[in-house]
Amino acid sequence: MPFQALEIELKDQIATIWMNRPELHNAFDETLIAELTAAFIALDEDKDVRVVVLAGRGKSFSAGADLNWMKRAANNGLDDNLSDARALAKMLRTIAEMKKPTIARVQGAALGGGMGLASACDIAVASTKAVFATSEVRFGIIPSAISPYVLRAIGARQAYRYFQSAERISAERAREIGLVHESVEPEQLDAKVQEIVSALLQGGPLSQAAAKDLIRAVNNQPINDHVVEDTAHRIAHLRATPEAREGITAFLEKRQPNWMGE
Repeated sequence: MPFQALEIELKDQIATIWMNRPELHNAFDETLIAELTAAFIALDEDKDVRVVVLAGRGKSFSAGADLNWMKRAANNGLDDNLSDARALAKMLRTIAEMKKPTIARVQGAALGGGMGLASACDIAVASTKAVFATSEVRFGIIPSAISPYVLRAIGARQAYRYFQSAERISAERAREIGLVHESVEPEQLDAKVQEIVSALLQGGPLSQAAAKDLIRAVNNQPINDHVVEDTAHRIAHLRATPEAREGITAFLEKRQPNWMGE
């Protein structure tokens, strides 16, 4: 499908979505939001794609909302603002609920909505030159649409600080607070992403989708009869699937499972 603000590379079961507005630091506008939503939906349904990497061309991963778009929004009525906000929220949810593993490759600034994108992905790998911020309060707004995903990553205690202070967060600090999984030198960024991709490709695709759904079901829930019974049903169901039988058989026969190809 043709895109104005994105480029998609497909190679060896990996799809890399490149946000391609480097002159604007890959800032959001209506077009980028709509195209990201469409791209993630399409790739989630593509049986030839196992892992999706989200990346940004140029110096920045994403500097958040395009200021011209924000200025237009400020002059719009409530209905138009709600429409824009819902589109952004849908895009982030589409990424977060994708069945396939997602990795954010963060080489530079990830501010506001850009930090939300990194948080919405399952895994985030950052260059030591990356910088993050929930900078919205400095514009008189709040990090509303991104909040479920940032809170999931860093927790409420850290959010109380950074949602209000809008301080810049270094890559090292981002790793300390759980925002990113790895922080590496810029020249090592792609190798680290590939290392994680290689590990992901060894897992069964159906079980990975089930693992993501399991986390959503169990996270922040009390350990009660319902949760225990639910987890029992989930594993019992998966053990009976062809993927599980293939995985166990391949292990016993000391060969690669069929989802890893030749």
